[in-house]
Amino acid sequence: MATHTALDEQRSAATILDGIRRADDLTVAAARDGGVRAVRLLAQAATDPADQLTAIAAVHALAQVFDDSADEVLVALLHHDSAFLREHAAWALGTRLPRYDAIAGLVTLVRQGGFTGMLAQRTLEQWGSSAADQVGLFLEGILLGTSEADARARLVETIGLIPGRIPERLLRRVAVDRTEKLHARVVAIAALGDRAPTPAVMSLLSTLSQADALTPGAEAPDEAPDDKAHDDNAPDDSLELAAVARLALFDLTATAAPRGSWQHGSQSATIAQLFLHADIDGELSQVGVGDNGGIATLLVRLGDALVAGPAGGPNSAAAGVDRVITISRGTHEYALDALSDVGSTQPGHSFAAVPFVGSPVPSIDAWPRRVAAQRGIRRILRSAGTVDAIHLRMADVGSLAAATVARDLDIPVVFTVAPDPHGVIDSLESSGALTRANFGTVDAAEHFWFRARLVQRLAADAAHTVLFPRPQLQQDIERLIGIDIDAHPERHSVIPEGIDLAVIDRSRTDALGSLGLTGGSLLVSRAAHARAAVEPAAVAFDQLDALLGTLPPDRRGLPLLISVGRLHRVKGMAALVEAWSSDPKLQARCNLLIVGGDLEHPSRDEGIELHRMQAAVAGAEASTRGLLLAGHRANDTVARWLAAARYGRPGLAAPLGVYVCASMKEEFGIALLEAMATGLTVVAPNGGGPATYVEHGVTGLLVDTGDCDALAHSITDALTLAAGAHGGANAARARSMVANRFTIEAMASILTEVYRDVALASEPIAWELSVS
Repeated sequence: MATHTALDEQRSAATILDGIRRADDLTVAAARDGGVRAVRLLAQAATDPADQLTAIAAVHALAQVFDDSADEVLVALLHHDSAFLREHAAWALGTRLPRYDAIAGLVTLVRQGGFTGMLAQRTLEQWGSSAADQVGLFLEGILLGTSEADARARLVETIGLIPGRIPERLLRRVAVDRTEKLHARVVAIAALGDRAPTPAVMSLLSTLSQADALTPGAEAPDEAPDDKAHDDNAPDDSLELAAVARLALFDLTATAAPRGSWQHGSQSATIAQLFLHADIDGELSQVGVGDNGGIATLLVRLGDALVAGPAGGPNSAAAGVDRVITISRGTHEYALDALSDVGSTQPGHSFAAVPFVGSPVPSIDAWPRRVAAQRGIRRILRSAGTVDAIHLRMADVGSLAAATVARDLDIPVVFTVAPDPHGVIDSLESSGALTRANFGTVDAAEHFWFRARLVQRLAADAAHTVLFPRPQLQQDIERLIGIDIDAHPERHSVIPEGIDLAVIDRSRTDALGSLGLTGGSLLVSRAAHARAAVEPAAVAFDQLDALLGTLPPDRRGLPLLISVGRLHRVKGMAALVEAWSSDPKLQARCNLLIVGGDLEHPSRDEGIELHRMQAAVAGAEASTRGLLLAGHRANDTVARWLAAARYGRPGLAAPLGVYVCASMKEEFGIALLEAMATGLTVVAPNGGGPATYVEHGVTGLLVDTGDCDALAHSITDALTLAAGAHGGANAARARSMVANRFTIEAMASILTEVYRDVALASEPIAWELSVS
């Protein structure tokens, strides 16, 4: 296919997702044709404002035409007025040989930061191996003329990616410069840990690792500039800088042990899993803050279940996983402290942290943290010694970084494939909000193209892929992502997520106990009764009662609608408030409790959702009208509140409440399963995972959550269903369904087999036999 024909095919793609996939055909055609004519056609397409989808495809096709004129077009696009063209030109140049006239444009993008800056930094990193002096000198020159603190930090971090004496000299200077802001010093010190362990570097880091040496008034290391007369770093920063230096020393001296053998089934596995947009701890104390949500809960419960193994426990012959390392974000001090636990050979579930400078940011804004993520993940996996597989679950900066590290360390990847962002792209295109004419503009904010291609790459490179159940799984995965799972079924497993029923049982016991009742026929286990007796359940119910007490007297005693999750547009919390408040009869019938989010210091996404809620129900009138915003709560507290919605609170809330998930999309729905196991009737999206387990009209209602009126009507019907004659039987049916199909133990059992097969297939003996 010639370039002209391939462009015609690209422009006629039936959908945006089809157009993203067809870009490969255009790239192949352009690479084969080559020459000035192909460059001219692609340049015209790249600057066509009427078809921004084809424009992006043309930029990447230009990168495969090995002609000087293609380089000239790409360099020019680095300075284009359109942000999306600058972004994709910076990305595309990474596949080409270094161009000295492009370095200035790339460094400018790095200085500006954001997602585009990350892509430009990646390209400069790739060019650094063959043009280290040129890139290093240019970065050093730009740094001298840059005063803005964050921009300086980005430039220093980029310098740390370039080999050679010039970058190392600058890193050493910045590391000890007390007039430099904290972020720049941190990235300089961390970067020194990636270089050769020369005496000079080791001595400098050893000195910096002593917190006392960094406090004001202490004698500076020999390389500190003599003309610096004041110290802009706060005294408390010295502790963080010391921790960074100790981590850098670890990076310089640690060695990775070879992966162990699974021969004869005598050795259990070490599995790593990660989610870098949460502060994950064993108690799940931070669930609901920022991006902390169902994934954080899942990883903790799953890790515990994996190491618990079958009934015989981790020491039984059938045990398959004896170590799980859950990686999330954290401080430099915590990251350092956690390494000893990660490096232990003792069985169990360990928690490790990748440290970042500054406050947490939403996942969509975390791409510039790629270098820190990659460094932190590598440190943890090397410290672990033996890691048999790493499980990645989404197309984010954590998976981007972890996939690179896993490839370097020869660790097999298991990847959970979900149509994200594909489902969102499809939905937005269907609604008319996303078109060829505005795709690039939207992509500059949402990074749809990069994320979709990352999913494609991760799925192609993974040793095994995991998929969530969907009503039309094979058709949806092929239509949305382009993967034919029937072509190689041995590489794919459909595995539902699961929940810890013990937590639910304990919460039900606590709720009934607070009412002076017992479990009776509610299938509450004896073990749950025993655990409930020693847990501070009363605190959770007191907190809820205090919140319900802010309601006016005439609204006390109404049933609760409850929804749990992060405050993000995809989760539909504001949409739920709008639907509830727009229906006077529904609002008069129940109160609405939203659990999740940081209400005191909201992130950008949380702020947008809160603004929408306040537009629907003024903040001063919220409790008067029955809207309660609880902010994030610990997982055990949430479980008890679900039970309280089911059984009621005396004088404050009637029993038989309803759980509502108003998400735009829900790949599976941990919180929904927890609500159903509690006995709550649910309202859920009519696609994705929930459609495979919510019985419409029996255990809940499935609805198009994007339709405000339909959502409100479904909530009304769900309240009627819960209070109906068959409400008790339906609740028992929902709980039984979860117990039979969606426990965390069942999920762990299936995944253990997947991990075992992946590790066995990756053993040298396996592939040696396969090629003999």
